Amino acid sequence: MTLSTRGIVLRYYPYSESSIIVKIFTENFGLQSYIVKGLHARKSKTKIAIFQPLTLIEFVAYHKENKTLHYLKEPRVEYHYQSFSVDINKRSILFFLAELLYKTMRMEVPDKPLFQWMYNALTWFDLSDKNILNYHLVFMIQLSRFLGFYPKYEATEKAIFFDMQEGRFCLNQPSHPQCISGNTVGQLIELSTCTFENSNSIKLNTDERRYLLDNLITYYQLHLPGFGKMKSVDVLKTII
Repeated sequence: MTLSTRGIVLRYYPYSESSIIVKIFTENFGLQSYIVKGLHARKSKTKIAIFQPLTLIEFVAYHKENKTLHYLKEPRVEYHYQSFSVDINKRSILFFLAELLYKTMRMEVPDKPLFQWMYNALTWFDLSDKNILNYHLVFMIQLSRFLGFYPKYEATEKAIFFDMQEGRFCLNQPSHPQCISGNTVGQLIELSTCTFENSNSIKLNTDERRYLLDNLITYYQLHLPGFGKMKSVDVLKTII
């Protein structure tokens, strides 16, 4: 099958002296692996920069039935980021998001609502001129909706705990240690009910933001077997 599709690059690996394998979350096929040949050939029109993590591209995909490795051609940048190359804060957050999405995208079937949300979230982030230091926290919470463990919150109840195993805000302390309490619960509720556009209105200091980040990573680890550690966290914590 041959079809033009949009995609969000997640990561690439060397395959040979002139070829790479690139993981792409596509609009029409879900997560797929593609081989790109002749990338370093002198006459090649395709540059490796197009396959940097989270680049938004469009390309022609060649899919063979019952194969896990496919081919692509005619790749082009579908949206050119404007601010990431000059904004170190945004670049550090983008580095973190690239690792997060690589660890969480596993669907080899189309999920167009998820694709469109990711596309819109990344382009909004690129164009935003607001304070973006809470962006990655809201991103993680909103992404969890598509992954099946979005925090459950009833506005009629005054929650004082967040049960990370059950993924819900609650009044009574869980019998296990995987829970959040104190002021962090209210902050998590605020983050869970806000949008990217108004996330800058949530007032967090550096320690609070880092604590929320650590707990959200734990939350992902509890709900996604094999999620593991986030290597980019240390880089991110230098700017948040």
